[in-house]
Amino acid sequence: MMILFTAKMSPKYQERLREQFPSAQFVFCRTREETDKHIGDAEVLVTYGGDVDELLVTHADRLKWIMVLSAGVDQLPFPIIIKRKIMVTNARGIHKGPMAEYAISMLLQVYRQEKSIINNESEKRWDQSIVLKEISGRTMVVVGTGAIGQEVARLAKAFRMKTIGISKSGKQVDYFDDVHALEKLNTVLPEADFVISVLPSTNETKRLFQSFEFNQMSKHAVFLNMGRGDVLDEADLLEAVQQNVIGHAVLDVFGDEPLSEEHPFWREKNITVTPHISGVSTEYVTRALDIFTENLTRYLANEEDNFVNKIDVIKGY
Repeated sequence: MMILFTAKMSPKYQERLREQFPSAQFVFCRTREETDKHIGDAEVLVTYGGDVDELLVTHADRLKWIMVLSAGVDQLPFPIIIKRKIMVTNARGIHKGPMAEYAISMLLQVYRQEKSIINNESEKRWDQSIVLKEISGRTMVVVGTGAIGQEVARLAKAFRMKTIGISKSGKQVDYFDDVHALEKLNTVLPEADFVISVLPSTNETKRLFQSFEFNQMSKHAVFLNMGRGDVLDEADLLEAVQQNVIGHAVLDVFGDEPLSEEHPFWREKNITVTPHISGVSTEYVTRALDIFTENLTRYLANEEDNFVNKIDVIKGY
């Protein structure tokens, strides 16, 4: 059985996989040319997702399983995956720690005026008139109550925040004081000091946040998006910030990445831009491979019904 990696792995991880599964043939590709050469013999493909297109899957005659070493699978060519009955799994859940820490750190950055403090330091300016606020005791609305959203809410409780969740079902989950269905979003936005979006990209979530939604938020609200860039209308968000409809926006994901140097987001003092790094951690690869090796053990034992993070390829998540 050939297991083809297009996800780059260090020699340490390559050797570990070969030792753990000596009966499998591992091929680690560095270029698309190498991938194209071997894809026809691969039974399992391990990828970060962005390099899997319809053409690649078309030539993957023996492919039965795609493991995506990230949470996002929206770039996959699902029509041909469905047609070929290929199983898809991902690394959902491993991002919750670093992404929750990112969210709290960014809220603190805004309320504690860290941009201004660092700028003052670089210019050797002693300014004690800067206004610092506390995030403690505020109200947070988290849109998306999966593993990441729950971890954000758990950390928010350390700051004695009221936590409100928004999900497709509205089902109550841990660390939230209340959870509402997605159609109730606009009824809770006026309560929010912080709105955190961790939504995936689906037909239901695309451009969910537009002018109407931003106008439901308070003028001091901080909107943070670390889910997918297409959940908001970027032009509407820019206008909301420029017109002081909301207080600040923190953006880690965008419709087009990398964000162009000419994009107006860079120039707005009340927009914080980070380069899609909210889930980055030195433990990332180890955690992702733990999920893969657990599933590979089950795959070899013909226990595919018990896979971790099996994607519903019809729904796309």
